Amino acid sequence: MSSKSASKSQGTVLWRISKKFNFAAEKIIPESFVFCVILMLVVFVFSLFCGKGPLELLIAWWDGLSSQFTLAFQMGLMVIVCATCARSPQVAKLLSALAKLVNSRTAALIVLMVFGYVTSMLNWAFCTIVTPILAMHLAKRIKGLHFPMMVAGGYSCMILGQCLGPSATLYSNLATEGSSYAQIVGQTMSVADTCYNPMNIILFSILAVVFILLVLFTRPGPDELVELGDIATEADVEPASYAITEKATTAAEHMNTFKPFMWITGAFIFIYIVYSVVTKGFLGALNMNLVIFMFVGINCFLFPQPRQWMEAHKNSMHLATDVMLQFPFYGAIMGMMYVENGLGAVLINGMVSVANAQTLPIFSFLSACVVNLFVPSQGGQFTVQGPLIVAAANQIEGANLVNCLNAFVYGDECTNLLQPLYVIPALSVVGMKLKDVWGFMAFICVFWLVIVCLGLYFIPMFV
Repeated sequence: MSSKSASKSQGTVLWRISKKFNFAAEKIIPESFVFCVILMLVVFVFSLFCGKGPLELLIAWWDGLSSQFTLAFQMGLMVIVCATCARSPQVAKLLSALAKLVNSRTAALIVLMVFGYVTSMLNWAFCTIVTPILAMHLAKRIKGLHFPMMVAGGYSCMILGQCLGPSATLYSNLATEGSSYAQIVGQTMSVADTCYNPMNIILFSILAVVFILLVLFTRPGPDELVELGDIATEADVEPASYAITEKATTAAEHMNTFKPFMWITGAFIFIYIVYSVVTKGFLGALNMNLVIFMFVGINCFLFPQPRQWMEAHKNSMHLATDVMLQFPFYGAIMGMMYVENGLGAVLINGMVSVANAQTLPIFSFLSACVVNLFVPSQGGQFTVQGPLIVAAANQIEGANLVNCLNAFVYGDECTNLLQPLYVIPALSVVGMKLKDVWGFMAFICVFWLVIVCLGLYFIPMFV
C-alpha cells in the first residue's frame, strides 16, 4: 500500500490529531458522577492548603449542596419538558422532513451545526435534546457520517450559542433593573451593550465557522468510521404518540382523554406569557420559569389528552436524573470554592493580579474556564467571580469592562466541553456513553481556548 493510500485510510490530519484525545476518554474519564466526586475531593484537599479548616469546609459543603435544590429541580424540569417536546411525533416529522432535504455528508453536517446554533439561542435544554435527534435522522439517510463527532459537534453548538443568546444568565440579568448582577457591575447593561457588542459578534462568528470546518474536515478513514447503528442504542426507537385510541366507556376514561382540559391549561400558560411580556418587556419577563412553562404549554397541544401528556413526560424523566442528582453536589463544590479567601479567590486573584488593560479579558476568560470545571453554573460562578473582575477592570486604567464580562461568558461555556454535566441528557437520548464523545469535545475545546485568547487580544484593536 502506498503512503498516500495508507494516509487516506487513516483519515484526515485533523482526525488523526483528534484521536490523541480519545486516549483520555477511554482510559481516564470515569462516569459523570464519579467525575463530580473526584472534583469535590480535589477542591476539599486544595482548600485545606489555602488555610481553611475541615469543619469550615464541611459546613460550606452542606450550605452549597442544599442551596442548589431549587435550581436542580428547575434544571431537571427544563430537561424533561424540553425533551418531551423534542421527542414528540410532530417534532420528529419536522426533523425528518429537514433531513430529507439533505443529500450529502457536507450538507448534513452544515445543517446540523447551523440548526444547533439557532436552537441554542432559543433554549439550551431544547437544543441539547433536539440536536442529537436531528443527527440521528441525518445519519439514517446519509452514509459516511461519524456519529460520535456529530453528537460532540452538536453539543459544541449548544454551548457556543449561549455566548450570543440574550437568554444567557449573565446577559439577561444584567439587562434587568435591580438584579443582583446589575448591583455587582454597578449598572444595568442592555443586551445590545453586552451580548451584541461588536467584539462579541465577531468572536462568535469566527468560532462558529471554525467549529463547522472542524466537524467537516475531521474525517475518519473507512476502518474507523463509527456510524449510527454501530453505537447509538436508541437509534431505531420511534417517537410514541401515547394517544389513547380506544373508545372511553366510563366517566373516568372520558376525563383522562378529554382534550379541552389540556387546551385550556396551555391557553392559560400562553395568555400569562403574553401578559408578562407586554407588561415587563421581553427581557424583563424572561426567566427560567417562563421558559420551562412555555414548553409545558407547547406540550399541552402536542399531547392534548391528559393521560397522554403525563405518559410523555414520564418517558423523559430519566433524562434529567444526572442533572437533578449531580447539581446539588456541584453546589457543594461551589460552597467550598467560595469560602471567604478560599481556593476560588486564590485562583481568580492569582490570574487577575498579573493582568494589564489588554490582557485582563484573557485572564478573565482563563479564570472562568478553570472555575467552571468545579462550578458549572454561570449564575453561581458570577456571584463570586464577578466582583473580582469588576474590581480589576475598575482598577486597571484603560480596561474594557464589557470585554471582560463577555470573556467571562466564553470561559464559563468553554470548559462545558470538558465538564460532563450538560452533555449527559444528549447522550441519554441516543443511548451513548460519555467516553464515546469526550475525546472529540476536548479536541474542540483546544481550538476554543486558542481562538478566544487570540480574539480577546487582537479584535479590540480594530473595533
